[in-house]
Amino acid sequence: MLQVPGHIRGIKPYVPGKPIEELERELGIKDAVKLASNENPIGPSPLAIKAIVEGLGDINRYPDGGCYYLREALSERLGVDREWLIFGNGSNEIIELAVRTFLIPGDEAIMAQPSFVVYPTITQAAGGRSIIVPLREWRHDLERMVSMVTERTRIIFIANPNNPTGTINTRAEMDSLIRAVPEGILIVIDEAYHEYVTSGDYPDTLEYLKDGRDVLILRTFSKIYGLAGLRIGYGISRPEIIGAMEKVRQPFNVNTLAQRAALAALEDTGHLRRSREVNEEGKDFLYGEFRSLGIEYVPTEANFIYLILKEKNSGIVYNELLKEGVIIRPVGDRYVRVTIGLPQENIRMIKAFKRLMGRGIKI
Repeated sequence: MLQVPGHIRGIKPYVPGKPIEELERELGIKDAVKLASNENPIGPSPLAIKAIVEGLGDINRYPDGGCYYLREALSERLGVDREWLIFGNGSNEIIELAVRTFLIPGDEAIMAQPSFVVYPTITQAAGGRSIIVPLREWRHDLERMVSMVTERTRIIFIANPNNPTGTINTRAEMDSLIRAVPEGILIVIDEAYHEYVTSGDYPDTLEYLKDGRDVLILRTFSKIYGLAGLRIGYGISRPEIIGAMEKVRQPFNVNTLAQRAALAALEDTGHLRRSREVNEEGKDFLYGEFRSLGIEYVPTEANFIYLILKEKNSGIVYNELLKEGVIIRPVGDRYVRVTIGLPQENIRMIKAFKRLMGRGIKI
């Protein structure tokens, strides 16, 4: 019998949700609303769709392994050299590349909880040890994270905005962390939702790189750009860090259509603006409704809202909302995360919450 290493046996695999069509069939409902995965409800840019269609004739060819044109466009837009960029099959792959490059079995990675579930999974898969630091007031406790650094620390993960709470750490807080972390530790700053941030205290992390710090910034086309189904993300760091990661990156890891769509999406500033507007309008509406219903929530800088339930019944709330045709994400016993959708989707979710409360379910 094949022997599976203990650190692999202990991983809890990610359990994907069922397709909407299957849920509708099982539950006997129609027109279900998915507000579980933080997707852009208005979809991708028309320019991206056009680029995909025009690129279909080339899919018999292997993709551009270096993402040449997308690399050129992002280099110009971000004001960094081409060698500062690495591309992946979603930013998830960039996380995996960082762990595979800089962490060996027995090494440690520091991360918050709750935060993005991929950090501890990939760390454990590499034989590393996840050092978990609970959030403080729903935000990363950066001081405590620094205090947990040991000689075995190789990576610190910071999601900013954080998923699932939607909170950010400020420029001053991040500055303090950057100064306090010893050299030789990679600080991975995951900015998957940074385009949604409105706070004036949000840090410009590119400045850390220009100061020569050991920082890797993660960004993605899955969220505000609406290309989640194509899986494309990128990392920004100093050339020596990117160069090391490139040694373990598989060739042709980003498909042709994803590259074409991402390049076109970058040019559609109107779509980006409209996506932000829809999100802000939806956020304001949901804040007001949650307040009127007495539902506690955490103010967000992203495109989702973290709800704090009155009882440890997130599973019940999730299942009852499914019956109403509304799909959300339970996060622990007392918490759920809801994506900010289109106006009609937000209204439908609120009506579903009201029906649940009318049946005596505490939210």
